[in-house]
Amino acid sequence: MPNKIYLEVMAESAELRIDKYISDNADGLTRSAVQGLIADGNVLVNGNSVSKNYRIKTGDRISAEVPEPQVMDAVAENIPIEIVYEDDDLLVVNKPKGMVVHPAHGNYNGTLVNALLYHCGESLSGINGVIRPGIVHRIDKNTSGLLIVAKNDKAHLKLAEQIKEHSFTREYEAVATGYFREKEGTINAPIGRSRYDRKKMCVTQENSRNAVTHYSVIKQYGGFAHLRLKLETGRTHQIRVHLAYIGHAVLGDDVYGKAYKSIDGQCLHARKIGFVHPSSDEYMEFTSELPEYFIKILDKIEKN
Repeated sequence: MPNKIYLEVMAESAELRIDKYISDNADGLTRSAVQGLIADGNVLVNGNSVSKNYRIKTGDRISAEVPEPQVMDAVAENIPIEIVYEDDDLLVVNKPKGMVVHPAHGNYNGTLVNALLYHCGESLSGINGVIRPGIVHRIDKNTSGLLIVAKNDKAHLKLAEQIKEHSFTREYEAVATGYFREKEGTINAPIGRSRYDRKKMCVTQENSRNAVTHYSVIKQYGGFAHLRLKLETGRTHQIRVHLAYIGHAVLGDDVYGKAYKSIDGQCLHARKIGFVHPSSDEYMEFTSELPEYFIKILDKIEKN
């Protein structure tokens, strides 16, 4: 398989989906593999990123870069983690800011999964494969707070179903930029991958999924606001994308907002999580106190 592929679209292929066209014309690449390359920004049409369902046109110049295959295997590492609750079916973990949830390109070690493998051994669900054992849902590297981990496949499936049905409680606190005229509101705007930057999400009607975020202002600090947010859906980067969409980016979010030298990553904390236990059918809810970095930021903006 060549590392780089160059194709020029002839008239007879016009209007085909780009993922189908590339897989038909590049030996060894399945359609799903092509979709992965597109999602990672490794496919360009006339020098620009496109979505997987882009309809090619006569004369389009397509370039695709296929990374060398890398075999990844998560290994156990003795990394301290804060376990809020644990039983035979699941764990509730309070993830610190700066920790990646599972191994990926550029982050093979030091992740929550590496720590979980050391703590739990083989007692983690296998539904998401060897790189994401036990991971039912994720929070961003620079988001702190609670997430749930499944120890077996039965628990994993039941918890995932609650997320799908929007019966899974997830509440966050954040510091956002700007002044909020309304003290509470709902952001109902579909989220999909950006066609211009495949590593970013955005509010769009194209290849998107519905996304709903409820917010309320805890306290206003002039040009900043301390918010409580409740997710009705759980899309990638949902809170960050939604707040940026209404002009109130999360403080310190250098992807959807503005970076600050004095703040390392966004000020966003997964404060509360609630679910029906997969074995006992009992509703359980856990709350995490605001971490030190969050409190320091609140103190700083209050003094200023």
